[in-house]
Amino acid sequence: MRTLSDKITLSLDSDADVLVKGFIAPIEYTQRNYHVDWDELANLKAVEPEKQYPASIFQAFLPSESVSVGECWQIEEEGALTLLRQLSPNPQLELEIGGADSYGLWACLRAYNDVFAEILFRIHAEFVLEKGWFAPSQFAGHVVIDRVEKKVASFKMHVPDATLNFDARWRIRDGLCGADIGFCPQMELCAGEQDVFQDAKFTEAITQEEALQALMLRFYKSARINWVPLEEALELAPALQKPIHAISSGGPLADESC
Repeated sequence: MRTLSDKITLSLDSDADVLVKGFIAPIEYTQRNYHVDWDELANLKAVEPEKQYPASIFQAFLPSESVSVGECWQIEEEGALTLLRQLSPNPQLELEIGGADSYGLWACLRAYNDVFAEILFRIHAEFVLEKGWFAPSQFAGHVVIDRVEKKVASFKMHVPDATLNFDARWRIRDGLCGADIGFCPQMELCAGEQDVFQDAKFTEAITQEEALQALMLRFYKSARINWVPLEEALELAPALQKPIHAISSGGPLADESC
């Protein structure tokens, strides 16, 4: 992953407050109908639709030292957990669903100019429910920092849209725990104006795709592999004089939805 040489330092005015809105839409689908049969999934909703936070909470998303565009750093855990509690009272980062290899909270500086800096981030977390666990595929998002006023200009943390974007484990009774996978159309926290960067010209920048790839590499070793479709592999193998290593997967390799 390329990084650009010019480094910047980011900070926030500790006196500035940020109003965050939280949304969880009704779950639309689960393979085993848990969103109908399990009351906790059927009634899943944001704990607090709106909440005011001190800017210090968002300092957790900023690097502790100067960084270049394309550079990644770890997000401070408690700041992320504080925000996630607006959606559900018991978030955790040590995943019951997924295991230790899936742990992580990472951010990447994507772009900046004299006024704004945009950070993209990725967090793996799950919600502990009374009778089980709810594990989104990931929490992705951005923080846009107003470098002049040292405030949060825009923030969004959401579960990306996909055919299936969460896993669930339900303790149906003692000794029996069931698993399901499904789709929730909206689960997010947001603040500020979401189009603050529209038509902006940057001093330094990488594409959103490059930043997301840099973040994914922090979680999955499989992301380092240059995967190709089977048809392309059949053409490349004789040309490169290399064998084909074919893998069939029942779910995605790029998130925690399976």
